[in-house]
Amino acid sequence: MSTVVQPSVAEQSEAEALFRFETEAPETVRTALGMSGTRIGGGVVLSMRNDPTHYWSKALGFGVTAAVTTDLIREVCDFYRAEKTPQATFQIAPAFLPEEWPEICEREGISPESSWVKLVCPTEEAVARADALDVSPDGIRVAPLEVGRAGEWGSVMMRAFGAPVEHYSGMGAASATQPGWHPFAAWLDGEIVGTGTMLVRGGTAQMFAGGVLPHARKRGGQTALLAARARLAQQLGCRVLIAETGAEAPGTHNSSLHNMLRLGFQVAYERRNWSWHLMA
Repeated sequence: MSTVVQPSVAEQSEAEALFRFETEAPETVRTALGMSGTRIGGGVVLSMRNDPTHYWSKALGFGVTAAVTTDLIREVCDFYRAEKTPQATFQIAPAFLPEEWPEICEREGISPESSWVKLVCPTEEAVARADALDVSPDGIRVAPLEVGRAGEWGSVMMRAFGAPVEHYSGMGAASATQPGWHPFAAWLDGEIVGTGTMLVRGGTAQMFAGGVLPHARKRGGQTALLAARARLAQQLGCRVLIAETGAEAPGTHNSSLHNMLRLGFQVAYERRNWSWHLMA
C-alpha cells in the first residue's frame, strides 16, 4: 500500500505542530527562554533567543500559499534580527526552493547544514504492520499519558533528546493538555522512560517528540509508541501519518528512521537544513 502526500500538506503539518508546541508554552517559560513567534508568507517563524541548543528557532512551512522569494526571506531574517536571535534554521521542502536560492543564501548569510527526511504513511498500513509484527516491547508498557503526570512526561521528553530540562520541560508538559494533542508515555518499572505525542489536524496526524531514555532503549519502546499513536490516529479518522527525522549520513545509523520504515513509513523527500546566524 502507498499514498501520495503533497509537500504542501507534509510541510504545513510539521509547521503547525511546532508553532503550537512553542507558542502555547506558559508565559513564564516563554519569557525565560526569550520565545516569540509569528507567521510570514504562509509559513511560521519561531525564535528562542536564550536557547543553548540552537534547535528551537526555526522558519518552516513556506512555499504553500506564497512563493519563496528574496523579499520573504529578508522579512524572516529581519524578524530574527529584531529579536536578536543568535541562530535560526530554515526548513524548506526542495520543491519550494526557488532558482535564485543560492543568491538569497549569499545575500542573507545562510549556509547548508545537515539534512532531514520527511516520512509519510497511510494510517491503516502502520496499524496493519504493527499488528503483524507484534511490536510488544520488552518490559515496557505504552499507554496514553495519565492526568497529573505531564510535568514528569515533559522532563523525560527533554532528557530523551539530550535537551536541558529547566524551562524546556514546561514547554513539553504544556502541550499535553492542549486540544488536538494526544500524548503517550512508555513505562518501565513504574517510571516514565519514553514519550511520544501527535497533533491531529483534519485527516493527518503529525508524529512529534518520540524518544526513550538511554537506559530503556533497545526494548522496542519507540516502535510501540509509534504503533500506539497510529492506532489512535486510525480511531480518530486520520488517513495519513507524517513524521521527520535525521537523514542517515554515510557510516551512520538512525534507529528512529528504521523504526518508522519498519512500520510502513516511506521517505517522501530529503530536506536540507539551512542555518542563519546573527551578524555582530
